[in-house]
Amino acid sequence: LIGALLATTSGRQAAEFAEQFRSYLLSEKQWKVLMEFILRHLPDYHDLPNGGGCLDQLLSLSMVWANYLFLGCSYNKALLDKVMEMADGNEVEDLPQFTTRSELMKKHQS
Repeated sequence: LIGALLATTSGRQAAEFAEQFRSYLLSEKQWKVLMEFILRHLPDYHDLPNGGGCLDQLLSLSMVWANYLFLGCSYNKALLDKVMEMADGNEVEDLPQFTTRSELMKKHQS
């Protein structure tokens, strides 16, 4: 199904397809970069040898990337390396700056 969709869709149709995965929690800016990530890798995840779950895997990886960028979540190194490699070339502007607990404590003690 996804393979046929990719073979026959224009950019607008692909964006409409991706829209079904949008979360109401995402801002317009966040959704734009997340959708770019999904659409960029959709061809690689539509026909994996093991069959089902390919799209779910891509959506999960996209959320790991978004959560890392926009919420400051942490993940194991191998997973983070994978999504950062996948995101290489995606332009993201105005990323939030996060302060760790230890940085806050150090500032408070000064």
